[in-house]
Amino acid sequence: MSKSTQEPLRFLPVDGLSVRGDFDGGALSSDFGPMILRGLDRQIGLTERLACAFNDQRHPSYITHKLQALFAQRTYQIACAYEDGNDANTLRGDPVFKLGLDHRPLDTDNHLASAPTFSRLENAASTKDIYRIAQAFVEQFIASYAKAPKLIVLDMDHSEDSTYGQQELSFYNHHYRGYCYLPLFLFEGLSGKFITAALRPGKRPKGAENAMILKRVLKRLRTAWPNTHIVMRGDGHFSNPELMQLALDDPYTDFIFGLTGNRVLSTLGAPFIEANRRCHEVC
Repeated sequence: MSKSTQEPLRFLPVDGLSVRGDFDGGALSSDFGPMILRGLDRQIGLTERLACAFNDQRHPSYITHKLQALFAQRTYQIACAYEDGNDANTLRGDPVFKLGLDHRPLDTDNHLASAPTFSRLENAASTKDIYRIAQAFVEQFIASYAKAPKLIVLDMDHSEDSTYGQQELSFYNHHYRGYCYLPLFLFEGLSGKFITAALRPGKRPKGAENAMILKRVLKRLRTAWPNTHIVMRGDGHFSNPELMQLALDDPYTDFIFGLTGNRVLSTLGAPFIEANRRCHEVC
């Protein structure tokens, strides 16, 4: 056939049963994730916490979608691998995404937010909003524990976020061979739980910058868990005096950082490394 048809097709009956091909599939979706995410979100209250951290300056007379619903829709779409904001134009009428946002799936007058709505929302975010959202993630991490843990490992790492065009503070990073942002991510190393992230330029961070971010995170964690043993862990570019000093200032905080190769240090440390190697073999 040269074009699709909605006309049903009738075939010869089989064992007394009528056989018909019907192309009216009704409300279909290729995703079920929003329903699972909706249930999880209701349990932990993530999008509600994020919405409370954002200063909504929209005029009440022109608001169609509540702020919490916008955070939920954007979060669910990203979690279902629709990270591009333009995907909202297609998914705003998807019946399962509508169900995930507590909308009736078959109604045509209750579509979800479109890409321009998210564009306006994200461009309206101030540095204070971003800071409060980063704090909200830390609060979410703390709330995930029923009681204070005895030990947590603060895994720190920067990850490439490639940029295209003329994004502000996008820099060329020689290690990644391209223009990018280089956000700092913090995860709990034993459980794998996400703690928070800080968006930053694509250049290599200095020790003072890393320490400024970690100091705020450690302060909040220590307020919630005064006696929890915290271990900061990172690779060589976290091995700097500013971060080490954070651990030295707190009797319940330690650090494990990699060190860049150095011929002088390698020579001085060789006897100690060999002694530990022999001890390990004996044990």
